[in-house]
Amino acid sequence: MPVAEVNGARIHYRFDGPEKAPVLVLCNSLGTDHTMWDPQIPALTRKLRVLRYDRRGHGASSVTPGPYTIEQLGRDALGLLDALGLDRVRYCGLSLGGMTGMWLGTHAGKRMEKLVLCNTAAQVGSPDPWNARIEAVRKGGMSAIESGVLARWFTPKFLEQPTPMLGKMREVLLQLSPEGYVACCAAVRDMDQRESIARITAPTMVIAGTHDAATPPAAGQFIAKQIPGARYLELDAAHISNVEAAERFTESVLGFVSE
Repeated sequence: MPVAEVNGARIHYRFDGPEKAPVLVLCNSLGTDHTMWDPQIPALTRKLRVLRYDRRGHGASSVTPGPYTIEQLGRDALGLLDALGLDRVRYCGLSLGGMTGMWLGTHAGKRMEKLVLCNTAAQVGSPDPWNARIEAVRKGGMSAIESGVLARWFTPKFLEQPTPMLGKMREVLLQLSPEGYVACCAAVRDMDQRESIARITAPTMVIAGTHDAATPPAAGQFIAKQIPGARYLELDAAHISNVEAAERFTESVLGFVSE
């Protein structure tokens, strides 16, 4: 993967799809890297040039000192677009990627042609669970939270039928830098975009998972109500809906961003 120097970090990125097609940015969740979008790539790249990247602290990108903030992660995304000469893009982010997308829609709306905000929330509630998770990772590394994270990511039924994609995501989680993961946990913990997202003007679709305990449907419904004209879609999945409900997710996102 090529790399761009962005705001004091080395950000690894990847393009797929026709060079002259409209660009769709895919931004992954906490605890994953750009490969979480592999199920979507074959369909999306028929019509779109897809840009994926590893946010700072994740994957092959730099682990800089934390804690991070949503603004910092949003400015990283803008810095990457600048480095690649991309003025306007379509954007789809899941979980922390969706939180980053809300910041972009609020603070760089003219650069967002369309937004898809998936399995995400404008504010996550009490900081206590995040502080406990941060402490667990600091003491025991990524393996200390593996079972809990997977139980939030997917329904029990999905976990009972292991697939290569599930194995790959578990491996990525375990190989993450604990420092980078903790720094991003702080960004989620400290975020509150409940009021600011009402300023988003880009056409927006919000996707939630019926069985998502991490960012429940109510969190997605709130976002959709706050953003003028936003569409709402609920899938039969838990948190990582692009993997658990891959076919309908891909079809819905492609249809929306291609309109």
